Amino acid sequence: MDYRTEIRTFIGANISLDNDDVTLSDDDNYFELRFVNSLFAMKLVDFVEQKFDLTIENDELDLKNFSTVNNLVALIDNKLASKGAIS
Repeated sequence: MDYRTEIRTFIGANISLDNDDVTLSDDDNYFELRFVNSLFAMKLVDFVEQKFDLTIENDELDLKNFSTVNNLVALIDNKLASKGAIS
């Protein structure tokens, strides 16, 4: 399943862009681009856990899992598949 729209909406509502003309691709690392901070990281983990009814384990709290839309979609898909929620 593809959750890109929901993830993009959350990220767009929570990042700081100085220029409204800036657009992020699904592979852009918003942490490296300095559009977000550590508070955003905590909000993003909470969003994923609440929205998709998942528990993010300590070993999954790797910044790489949360740094791009594509990485986040992959993490969610893997978690849901392991729960048997998707096939």
